[in-house]
Amino acid sequence: MGATRILKWVAGGLEAFWGIPILGGMFIVSLYWTPLVIMLALHIVSLILTIKDGRKRTGHILGIIASGVGFIPVVGMILHIITATFLLIEAGKNE
Repeated sequence: MGATRILKWVAGGLEAFWGIPILGGMFIVSLYWTPLVIMLALHIVSLILTIKDGRKRTGHILGIIASGVGFIPVVGMILHIITATFLLIEAGKNE
């Protein structure tokens, strides 16, 4: 399993956690939105590695968007769930 695939699994799992109603939001707010900044950095690094490997990049692009607007309560939750779905599907494929 390559590094980009592992990063997609990790990022997808974290995005799924952030998308859990109330629990994910409370965790993000209690840490003063620091998880969004960390996820933004993770998605940017993963996107660069994904482009170099020639794999699909939709999940990481959505992750960058979700990290940017994740502070908006309902919109952020929906975007985290969509991002997690894309990342986990991309990670599960053997491309």
